[in-house]
Amino acid sequence: MTNRLSAATSPYLQQHADNPVHWQEWGDAAFDEARRRDVPVFISIGYAACHWCHVMAHESFEDPALAALLNENFVSIKVDREERPDVDAVYMSATVALTGQGGWPMTVFATPDGQPFYCGTYFPPSPRQGMPSFTQLLHGVLDAWRERREQALETAGTVAAHIRQRQLTAGHQSGKVPDSDTFAAATERLSGVFDAKYGGFGSAPKFPPATVLPALCAGNERTREMAEATMKAMAYGGIYDQLAGGFSRYSVDAQWVVPHFEKMLYDNALLLSAYAAWIPTDATGLASRICAEIVNFLESDLRTDSGAYASSLDADTDGVEGLTYAWTPAQLAEVLGEADAQLAAELLKVTEQGTFEHGTSTLQMAVAIDSELGSKWPTWRAALREARATRPQPGRDDKVITSWNALAISGLCDLYRATGNTRALIAARRVADVLIDTHVIDGVLVRASIGGTAGSVGGMLEDYAALAAALLRLHLATAARRYLEIAIRLIDRARSLFADDEALYADAPSDSDLIHRPADVFDNPTPSGIASLVDALALAHAITGEGAYSDEVERLLAHLSPVLEQAPNAAGTIWRVAQNWSAGMPTYVVTGPEIDEDTSRLEVEARQIAEPGALILVGHDEAASPLLAGRVGSFGRLFACRGGVCDRPVTQVADLRDR
Repeated sequence: MTNRLSAATSPYLQQHADNPVHWQEWGDAAFDEARRRDVPVFISIGYAACHWCHVMAHESFEDPALAALLNENFVSIKVDREERPDVDAVYMSATVALTGQGGWPMTVFATPDGQPFYCGTYFPPSPRQGMPSFTQLLHGVLDAWRERREQALETAGTVAAHIRQRQLTAGHQSGKVPDSDTFAAATERLSGVFDAKYGGFGSAPKFPPATVLPALCAGNERTREMAEATMKAMAYGGIYDQLAGGFSRYSVDAQWVVPHFEKMLYDNALLLSAYAAWIPTDATGLASRICAEIVNFLESDLRTDSGAYASSLDADTDGVEGLTYAWTPAQLAEVLGEADAQLAAELLKVTEQGTFEHGTSTLQMAVAIDSELGSKWPTWRAALREARATRPQPGRDDKVITSWNALAISGLCDLYRATGNTRALIAARRVADVLIDTHVIDGVLVRASIGGTAGSVGGMLEDYAALAAALLRLHLATAARRYLEIAIRLIDRARSLFADDEALYADAPSDSDLIHRPADVFDNPTPSGIASLVDALALAHAITGEGAYSDEVERLLAHLSPVLEQAPNAAGTIWRVAQNWSAGMPTYVVTGPEIDEDTSRLEVEARQIAEPGALILVGHDEAASPLLAGRVGSFGRLFACRGGVCDRPVTQVADLRDR
């Protein structure tokens, strides 16, 4: 037997291809071997940017003696949670059920049928702080398997039943379609955990509430206050890269000072949508600046040779967190000179004591740049960024994930809709074309690719739904028929692949090889698959008028309404979609015989009056979109539509305001 990861397409699995552990990828072959040898299965789940995954790999999986123990007594499977979110979801549920908490690296021991009987996260190489060493754990699991197998099998059966029941309880509720009362209840519940001093929700560690922010921006005065306070605090905090743009995964403190330094594509894609939603009500220009800088980050740091975006940047550089990003006053002086360094240290909150580790500081923005520093900051920023580029840089996971890139397309389209930023639209089209050309194979979607080569793992519900929604937004931005047609095919295929026994939707396809098909209704770091599907269906109905899509939206919104009322912080996607749906999916169509000065003027004016979440389409070809059919006249006109009904066209936006 040997390590079998050398042919894996996942960079995370490739990181373990030289381990002495005889790792295998997830699949029938591994479980068949475990049955043949009558040994338990060790499932280790992590991802490329995970700090403690790297630590455990170095401490344990590179140890020949420990590897020999594993190889002789277990079948070992290494899983990239980003490539197999379905596997991760099932075993995360088991880990939480058995331990009360989860995280990565995830350490699971299962029967040859895949049922978990012992779970945990990181284990050290020697006993520490009440934790057994990983070697002690392996001996304990072996003893249970050999001497108390009946008890282990009973535990496995109980955990599997708990996972199924938990998902049925969480995912199979019914209610009414969310309305103003639902939104008010969600706002009240969310207000109870809002941090009025520092922004955000809850305490440390504090995560950007990326999926919730667009819904808050589209709500009432109270929700907008929470959103704006949070986004302002994040933009000025250490969680934001003040030199190059882009947000880190989360803050280890409640003040947004010290980030966990990994940068994920999905966080930045979702936050691009969030800050774009803030633009219409932001008089300071901060939202527009952050959006532009996120696009810079995506294009300069995450763009791969294929033209799509890589998954993440590591939390570590050469095994040290923050090595690339943290500064001391002396380091500022080396780059800027003593006089300017003192001013820069005050602006960026770099202290002699340090705000991070070993006397270093993360870079924050102390105040909005005043007139004295306004001319200096761009020069300082460029110099510091250039100096930082000479430092060792974090590794990058070049895996191109369908759903995460789809979220980026949506974010770029949201920015284009808000501002007309053509760079964002060009990037959105490029990424969409890469996904269509590489990830859609004979109508079937794959989860990921690397180096322009599609992987073997099929797309999950979130991939189909997020890409469909992204392509529909791109259709609105471009009036290109191709994106609409592909999106509709993806929606229809998703409805056939992922429908479960309750006529709802599971995250994994119907031919899943898991002990249970996960069906999570909650947004986690990314929107839930079912919420993304509702988003895509609502957009499809607004564009095509197809009644079947409307019926499905109503049914699923009613199903998810209790989730929004009870856990609004984990239901931001449904909140946003439900608000837009209850408003009648407001849509503005600008058309004329050609894109000329009149239609361009109307497009700009439509952006200025459009409600948050409203759809805008500009085009002159009646065959390009159902929204243009029968509406292209001999001069530029604007159609305002809501609930499938359009007002008479106008040539001046002022005419709409007067109605």
